[in-house]
Amino acid sequence: MIRDITIGQYYPADSPLHRLDPRVKLVSTMLFLISLFLFRNIPGYLVATLFLWGIIRCSRVPFFYIVKGLKPVVMLLLITVLFNLFLSRQGEILFHWWIFTVTDEGLRTAVYMAVRLIYLIVGSSIMTFVTTPNELTDGIERLLSPLNKIRVPVHEIAMMMSIALRFIPILLEETDKIMKAQLARGADLENGNILQRAKNMIPILVPLFVSAFRRANDLAMAMEARCYRGGAGRTKMKPLQYRKWDGIAYGIVCAYMIAAIAAGRFLPLRLWIF
Repeated sequence: MIRDITIGQYYPADSPLHRLDPRVKLVSTMLFLISLFLFRNIPGYLVATLFLWGIIRCSRVPFFYIVKGLKPVVMLLLITVLFNLFLSRQGEILFHWWIFTVTDEGLRTAVYMAVRLIYLIVGSSIMTFVTTPNELTDGIERLLSPLNKIRVPVHEIAMMMSIALRFIPILLEETDKIMKAQLARGADLENGNILQRAKNMIPILVPLFVSAFRRANDLAMAMEARCYRGGAGRTKMKPLQYRKWDGIAYGIVCAYMIAAIAAGRFLPLRLWIF
């Protein structure tokens, strides 16, 4: 399960998405995530599916690698679907047994919520797959640069987000090593009730926190040794500049937003499956 977490990891490849400006990828990802909440019917989700499929193809990231990142959130996805399925009391009753009642509105909401969560995770993961942490930091800093006028520490915020993303695969690898070491010593991490399992996680969490604090201290000392003093007056080795393909990418995203909103809002009701 630890190895299946791919969020925050970079997948090196030579694709059109890898060559785009990080600001384009950040803005496009935000627009795509927002668009998922602007419609609630099948035509709108079909447009989003086609757009996401095209992005996956252009990214040249293996499909199995993207799907592998969904395994850690299967339980959260299942809980969300069950809550929406059984706790909704609106609409026509389709099934009733004991305290469980399924309505057509609850079924529709559960399906839409499941698709929405999957697309949210996949869309966010693709953005990190095709963007290095350094590019992500530069893109966030440039997008938030107007906030410098009101004395918001934009560079420090972008640096913290970049360091957090960079630490995700490191901490996952450290957790995997600690779990294997504990299992080799006879630790039982799977059997028992919830309280027993939580107690069994202490031998893993304690060394993990110690290792995380040690790595953070080493990083702080390395930054101080290199005379790091924040973003004031710093220059970029590779300044961000928009190119022709960045403008085309913005145009494609705008066309998708128009098509998704039109399909989700204005298509006739007879096209709805539910």
